[in-house]
Amino acid sequence: MSETAAKPGNQRVLVVEDNDTIRELLAEALQMEGYSVNVATNGLSAWELLQREPFALVVLDVMLPGLNGLDLCRQLRQQQAQTLVLMVSARDTETDRVLGLEVGADDYLIKPFGMRELVARCRALLRRQRQEKPEATHLAWRDLNLYPSECRITRAGEELRLSPKEYKLLELFMNHPKRVWSREQLIEQVWGIDYIGDSKTVDVHIRWLREKIEDDASKPTKLITVRGFGYRFG
Repeated sequence: MSETAAKPGNQRVLVVEDNDTIRELLAEALQMEGYSVNVATNGLSAWELLQREPFALVVLDVMLPGLNGLDLCRQLRQQQAQTLVLMVSARDTETDRVLGLEVGADDYLIKPFGMRELVARCRALLRRQRQEKPEATHLAWRDLNLYPSECRITRAGEELRLSPKEYKLLELFMNHPKRVWSREQLIEQVWGIDYIGDSKTVDVHIRWLREKIEDDASKPTKLITVRGFGYRFG
């Protein structure tokens, strides 16, 4: 099974499972339903994929090497709420199910399960999401338009090419206009609480973002520095 399946125009699903046989069966069953499927064998590689690319749904095993499914789900929810998570596990107590849902999973399926049931659960989650969120939902500020369901941003009608971190920063700012964010808060929201590195990376990404959204990056009017505190949008 290749890492990336064909049919990129269809909804994208990420299967995170360390058992080779189960992973192949899951990917094949979802591909047969018309989904575009990526696979990951551990939590860390799945996290890297989720940082780079948008997915409609993650089928996530709980017991994974490196970064387990519960922690991966928790990290994902700290950054965004759009991606659906179907958690699968051999742990079948009520406490296990409640914990999975509390960290942010949208559904919890106990192993062993039938492929038809898994596909039905995926289909139901995606259908419910479409019904709950109007297709035209977007954020607008002056000449900027951000379309969360498409991970797409335009400025004065022209599409911008942003890195995943630049996109997440701008989405966060546009969702909370006028709010002042410290560097530490931005790192927690965009990079995650487990990020180890210099907070100056925020300044670097802010500078890159300004170069793409401002008329004059040296005199910003959208993304403002609040000296001694951090940054605000608008």
